[in-house]
Amino acid sequence: MDPLVVTLELDAEHQQRFDAERAELFPRSPVGAHLTLFHAVPGERLERVLADVAAEADRPAFTLRVTEVMALGRGAAYRLEAPELVALHRRLQQAWADDLTRQDSQGLRPHVTVQNKATPEVARATLERLRGSFTPTTATADALAVWRYVGGPWDPVQRFSFTT
Repeated sequence: MDPLVVTLELDAEHQQRFDAERAELFPRSPVGAHLTLFHAVPGERLERVLADVAAEADRPAFTLRVTEVMALGRGAAYRLEAPELVALHRRLQQAWADDLTRQDSQGLRPHVTVQNKATPEVARATLERLRGSFTPTTATADALAVWRYVGGPWDPVQRFSFTT
């Protein structure tokens, strides 16, 4: 069964901005800009994942600071900071500990990738350009989403909005 991906969705203004940059800088990507919480939860755990994610979304929306443009080696991303997100991730990580890959068992470093798989020269130029116009900002967490990874594109399974 195809694995599950769990992401955090941001407010429309930030999502549109990051989507536009990703479309320009990483056009081969089959998915839009996203903040991944878990990359590959076993698909057989769908019911439990949906229940746990729904429980975590039953809370008020929270803010995240977009603090910097960070290098990814062959790309660029925006670093985000939010203690609430780290705590949420840790709770889900503990609940799913027996099913997580090594990558998903590590600590969360929240970021939104806008470029990946570029040549080192292109990545450096992108990083300089984005850093040159960057101003820290505050985004809002709108929802958690569960997707099915189907070999490239992601199929949406369910979206869970935070309460207002």
